[in-house]
Amino acid sequence: MTSDNRTSHPGRAHHTSQGFRNIGVSPEPGLVDFLKWQWSRLWKEIPAARDYNFSLAGNDPAFLKSNHDKTTLTWIGHATVLLQLEGKNILTDPHFTKRASPVNLVGPKRVIRPGLSIHDLPPIHMVIISHDHYDSLDRPSILRLYKSEWGQETTFFVPLGLAKWFNGLGITRVVELDWWARHSEGDFKVTAVPAQHWSKRGLFSKNKTLWAGWVVQSDHFRFFFAGDSGYEPVFKEIGSRLGPFDLSAIPIGAYEPRWFMRQHHMSPEEAIQVHLDVHSKKSVAIHWGTFVLTDEPLDEPPKRLEKVRKEKGLPAKEFLVLKHGESVVIS
Repeated sequence: MTSDNRTSHPGRAHHTSQGFRNIGVSPEPGLVDFLKWQWSRLWKEIPAARDYNFSLAGNDPAFLKSNHDKTTLTWIGHATVLLQLEGKNILTDPHFTKRASPVNLVGPKRVIRPGLSIHDLPPIHMVIISHDHYDSLDRPSILRLYKSEWGQETTFFVPLGLAKWFNGLGITRVVELDWWARHSEGDFKVTAVPAQHWSKRGLFSKNKTLWAGWVVQSDHFRFFFAGDSGYEPVFKEIGSRLGPFDLSAIPIGAYEPRWFMRQHHMSPEEAIQVHLDVHSKKSVAIHWGTFVLTDEPLDEPPKRLEKVRKEKGLPAKEFLVLKHGESVVIS
């Protein structure tokens, strides 16, 4: 495995002596802001996981396992998508357990089961990780993937600092990249790109590892996985340097209250802007409808997305909202 870890930022401006930081975001929310948000939630009527009744889409695991030529995307839930591209199967932020939490008894609970089980997955060639939060980096899911019959042939792509975590699980096929660094994997080029977010997996680990979006490209197709991010002008740079994209997976949820979330989670309106910034022919909505993480109702993001899509005059097929488990064939 060879990779190019050069970055376009002089002096690597997102690197600090304590870890990593966002570019051009100041000040970021701190502990006092977090406590203020949690206090405000005591007086809000926020629907619980049991209040939702999302339905799973019917899909065809047998087709997905046998497919070697069609380009497909399946939304499994939250930020987990299965992309089938030119005979390779690529999985993003795999999460298949009941909670986005380090423990089984507390923490955000899944409102609907995964749209595909790990058993129903085809052999996964690449796994892409955006950052270390528990809704994106789920230890039990990673271990189950690795221990599957094909798992030791899977390559895991992670932002800087996370290879050590994977190595601790015995996983060594790990490519760790800085922003704008690129790795060649067979006929594909995989590039880590900037995102506006943060990392923290323990009490004293804030921003010790990097967060990133990802671009996967072949000679005939370009895919953009935005990961988890607030809106930032760097999306225009991603579009100009690596686009246009045939397909993008863009987050639309976990955005309220805006005064606290706006720097780290984009709204549906901003998701549409990202779609335009990166020059995507088709986008799919992710990071919504699976875990109660913030204050907006889980079924609100698609409604707001639909409203702004119509206002912008974009065709419905240009920015898709899928059911959990729904597969689409990308022509």
